[in-house]
Amino acid sequence: MSQPLVLGFAGSPRRHGNSEQMLDACLSGAEGAGTRVHKLAVAELAIHPCRGCGGCSLTGECVIHDQMSEVYEAIDRASAIVFSSPVYFSSVPGIMKVLLDRMQPYWARTHVLKLPRPARRPGGILLVRAGGDPYGFVAAEYPLKSVSAVLGLEIAGEVKVTDVDAAGAVSRHPAALDHARELGARVGASALSGHS
Repeated sequence: MSQPLVLGFAGSPRRHGNSEQMLDACLSGAEGAGTRVHKLAVAELAIHPCRGCGGCSLTGECVIHDQMSEVYEAIDRASAIVFSSPVYFSSVPGIMKVLLDRMQPYWARTHVLKLPRPARRPGGILLVRAGGDPYGFVAAEYPLKSVSAVLGLEIAGEVKVTDVDAAGAVSRHPAALDHARELGARVGASALSGHS
């Protein structure tokens, strides 16, 4: 039997930024626990926004044919999923929201078509923000937790870091990177235990 796969979504429009570095640390922890890992950078995906057409409520499949079909395949193969994102004006960036909205077929399958819910699997959330916004992380957490619930994820933990605006600023927060690695190890260990 092959090793379980931990899938990570890098949700920043800026490649290799602070949130992606947090994800890299997390995936390193998961790999160290014995899992395979795969990272998808949302900024590099050619995906279109959900049209709200309701097509997936009829078939359980999205009617838009774009690179999201590869994302669906990766999600379906994954034994665990981690979302990483910066916080822009208290929420996730637009490209990440496009990805999250395209999870509608998973919701339609269980809530409209009454198909069985997906098997439970571990998940994690990583968020970074500059600070100064009085609304903090909450509005970014909610859409990630909502999609996680639809995907059958049990959140093993969250790592949230403030004061990381400039590129590479997360390197001044070694404890946060350590926490991300520890979260990855927990997610990986949970994926392994559920995969045997």
